[in-house]
Amino acid sequence: MSNTVIPKLPVKDREVYSVSRLNREVRGLLEGSLGSIWLEGELSNLARPASGHWYFSLKDEGAQVRCAMFRQRNARLDLVPRDGMQVLVRARVGLYEPRGEFQLVIEHLEAAGEGELRRRFEALKRQLAAEGLFETTRKRPLPPLPSAIGVVTSATGAAIRDILQVLGRRFPAIPVVVYPVPVQGDGAGEQIATAIDLAGRRAEVDVLIVGRGGGSLEDLWAFNEERVARAIAACPIPVVSAVGHEVDITIADLVADVRAPTPSAAAELVAPDACDWLQQVLGTTTRLEKAWQRLRDRLREDLAWYDKRLRQLHPAVLVEQKIQSLDELQMRLTDAIRSGLDIRAQQLAVRRAELAAHSPRSQLAGVQQRLLLVEARLAPTLQHLLNRRRDKVAELARALNGVSPLATLERGYAIVTTGPGPSVVTDPAKAPVGSDIEVRLARGRLRARVTGDA
Repeated sequence: MSNTVIPKLPVKDREVYSVSRLNREVRGLLEGSLGSIWLEGELSNLARPASGHWYFSLKDEGAQVRCAMFRQRNARLDLVPRDGMQVLVRARVGLYEPRGEFQLVIEHLEAAGEGELRRRFEALKRQLAAEGLFETTRKRPLPPLPSAIGVVTSATGAAIRDILQVLGRRFPAIPVVVYPVPVQGDGAGEQIATAIDLAGRRAEVDVLIVGRGGGSLEDLWAFNEERVARAIAACPIPVVSAVGHEVDITIADLVADVRAPTPSAAAELVAPDACDWLQQVLGTTTRLEKAWQRLRDRLREDLAWYDKRLRQLHPAVLVEQKIQSLDELQMRLTDAIRSGLDIRAQQLAVRRAELAAHSPRSQLAGVQQRLLLVEARLAPTLQHLLNRRRDKVAELARALNGVSPLATLERGYAIVTTGPGPSVVTDPAKAPVGSDIEVRLARGRLRARVTGDA
């Protein structure tokens, strides 16, 4: 016997646990260390109180453990548990704190006969995950408004009725193409995969719903087959997996672009709400009408401006301007000739007055001779001046003739006038049907009556 004396710690240095704290920390250690696990065993001591929760033991040849399955979990099960049933469960390890009892909180329960299917499921899941078929980067978005929706499911099951009912309520204008297949039993997986391949080749729909209603793992096994998973992965159309079993996720759910918990939820995902789309269309229509009205007003303003510019640059306006300029040149030429003649006449008068004032009789002959000489010199000068003026007048006349309406008439055009005045017709509105008009040609005139416009 040892004589070692263990010193006592002061009370203030001792860390004293309460029972509640101990159970709480032990529970945390248990739940944090193992997480969710799968177990197989025999069910015994089943109790189902009025609360709806299940309490039972799970045992094998050497041990047993207390289990609790709460109502929100067991309500989803299709089987009815009984004592002595061999079951497979997925559970979280925990501790019931009030009594300090170690227990399992059951998340899922199924008959143990499904254990082999579960192992095959996990093996295929690991294989496809390693190949990258579950990666989110390869998931495709669903079209916002599909032109057609495809459904791969049983033609007589509740799933197709639920899908068609939801689609008819949300957007009845979208056509639905059904690819009928068996959804359970031998060969179901192969036919489902074939239907998915067919939908991809036909390319007659924009999104594909693949699924069925709920059931046991064995019922849903067709959606866990590798051929179905690879058909979904290879499909060029976005695929929504709609296997109506929320507890277990199938391989099809993991490979599909989008997973829906039920067929009805899948229909909600792929079809937009027609009322929302109608509101968007009406809003877009209103904005387009306002934009068109603004564009129309701007085009009208541009058209008015171009019409004004066209009137300003019309050939008739240019001809009128040229005629006016020609008239101005003719008047200036006439004024210049008259002014020159007046000046020469004045100069001649001055010379004659000077001659008369300085013409003694003795110099009469000389003066007369000089007078004759001056007259002889003056006449050619005047004749030269007149010739230059005639040449200038001829040149202006040729220029005038080049822009004269008469020259235009020579090229086959005509001037149409009507009414007293007369008034030149430049617009069909000035000569309505029944009006008398006069057509001036290069040589002569015609009288006519308007019978219609071209």
